[in-house]
Amino acid sequence: MTRAVYLVDGARTPFIKARGKPGPFTPVDLAVQCGRPLLMRQRFDPALIDLVVLGCVNVVAEEMNPARVAALRLGLPEAVPAYTVQINCGSGMLSIDEAFRAIESGRSQIALAGGAEALSHSPLVLRRGAVDWFARLNAARSTGAKLQVLGGLRPDFLKPVIGLERGLTDPISSLNMGQTAEKVGHLFGVTRREADEYAAESHRRLARAQSEGLLKDELVPAFARDGRVYDHDDGVRVDSTAKALGNLKPVFERPYGKVTAGNSSQITDGASWTLLASEEAVREHGLTPLARIVDAHWSGLDPSIMGLGPAVSMAALLKKRSLTLGEIDLFEINEAFAAQVLGCLRAFEDGEVSRKALGFDGPVGTIARDKLNIDGGAIALGHPVGTSGNRITLHLARAMRRRGAKLGLASQCVGGGLGGAMLLEAA
Repeated sequence: MTRAVYLVDGARTPFIKARGKPGPFTPVDLAVQCGRPLLMRQRFDPALIDLVVLGCVNVVAEEMNPARVAALRLGLPEAVPAYTVQINCGSGMLSIDEAFRAIESGRSQIALAGGAEALSHSPLVLRRGAVDWFARLNAARSTGAKLQVLGGLRPDFLKPVIGLERGLTDPISSLNMGQTAEKVGHLFGVTRREADEYAAESHRRLARAQSEGLLKDELVPAFARDGRVYDHDDGVRVDSTAKALGNLKPVFERPYGKVTAGNSSQITDGASWTLLASEEAVREHGLTPLARIVDAHWSGLDPSIMGLGPAVSMAALLKKRSLTLGEIDLFEINEAFAAQVLGCLRAFEDGEVSRKALGFDGPVGTIARDKLNIDGGAIALGHPVGTSGNRITLHLARAMRRRGAKLGLASQCVGGGLGGAMLLEAA
């Protein structure tokens, strides 16, 4: 027998744009900065948390299993299990799903589920030729042998590769994530103008949410060691317009591509936590849930069109729960790329795609823009990979409460050809 599971609270740090060097926080730094104020405001003793799950993709060497490091630094009991999950862009949502299943099955009562990512700390790595050269040098025993190996040193051995570039290239399709977005945009006829208009709107929506204080209950400040305070998402461009974005050159498919730095998600650092509780725990501690977690679903598809992951996973979840697209009041789809989000919307509206790929008899339906990413998305906020799925779920729950919505659906595409979706219901 399964139990009801509630998202009772959550918080996130501001998303800090990477600026060509390591930022002020590591993933665990961010997780701790985010977690402390969240735990301090709870009506129950944080020692009652019996599970910690954290999504993180680019784990730094000094923080192996960052979930455990963060849990102990947050002062949680040593007996509390804490583990890190990794499914690329879906890691932060997977952490919620893991905690959800643990509570639903009775293995847990109160769980802390989050995501933390510091993309600015992505490592520099050596080229394969350089690695082989260092291995030969290390194996050489005599002075003559070492001199012979040293004679094979090439200047490019000393030029490192940015690890993030390798991580964003799919090993199956050999396409980087931007190229997969180009393919989705081409398949569904997304124009450059449409992508730029979508991106500009994302910035406007986030700027409006910031100015109206709509994020105040979601954001907690982060304090750097040098005393600087980070209290807002700093990647938003208030004056962004489709015309201005139209002047940017394509990044991945020059000269005719449609994906640019302006209509793609930004590289950022940030963390997000959600607190999940059973119905018994909610009742016992007098908690006021933000939403009930109904279900989650994960789907796979061709890695070269991974951007359609939200369409595939959302459609599967709708069928599983016998729901129509029109019954969902609010949506959050992570904005990896404008072309990718627009491709998902067109997939839902296309009868042939819906029948052949999504399992519906006809078009899945239309998502109205005033129901989708109502306070902006990753194009304006940024996309700290292991965090984003957690952020969109938390923000969806808060937006549902604000709008009086009954049902909400959060989803993201996942590098490698995957998609995840999570269904929330008003508590």
